[in-house]
Amino acid sequence: MRPSRIFEPFFTTKEIGKGTGLGLSTVYAIVQQAGGQIIVYSEPGKGTTFKVYLPSAEEKIERGPSETQPELAKALEATILLVEDDELIRGLTRQMLEEHGYRVLEACDAVSALKLVQTNGNRFDLVLTDVVMKGMSGPELVRELNQSNLAPKVIYMSGYTGELIGEQDFENSGLTLLEKPFTRASLLKAVYDTLK
Repeated sequence: MRPSRIFEPFFTTKEIGKGTGLGLSTVYAIVQQAGGQIIVYSEPGKGTTFKVYLPSAEEKIERGPSETQPELAKALEATILLVEDDELIRGLTRQMLEEHGYRVLEACDAVSALKLVQTNGNRFDLVLTDVVMKGMSGPELVRELNQSNLAPKVIYMSGYTGELIGEQDFENSGLTLLEKPFTRASLLKAVYDTLK
């Protein structure tokens, strides 16, 4: 394994279908946002060691009051169809939405989402879907829903930047793209802005 690539989004040493390669890139982003550093040492046959260095909380307190937490967008009465193939990200996203008062229908891929929509009588107000998933992508799922005359409000989530996102032309389409990793505040703001 080349430690220089270990934090790249979607880089994984696991076989196809066994990992997304988003775990360590998410950790890296969180550590960087906190002003810290993460160092990895890996030796074949001996294992891997990660060292995470974060700023001292006492030092932050001594400097004076920290920045106030961003005000969370108020919850609207709504049901959200959450479609995400990474179990950890899906679970955390669902938790953030439910703690804020939203009802969440959860699916691990687009096919499961379509089945869920059929069994729930199409009762949802917003689709929050990953862009890239095995099988059917997020945009393909939305096209399927549109063909069923559902025309849902949509927020796309993605850890990709660059070519793939450029191909979807999110900037000029008026669609909302939530880049991973995202904060609770940015998730709830995107949901509120899309639903209102």
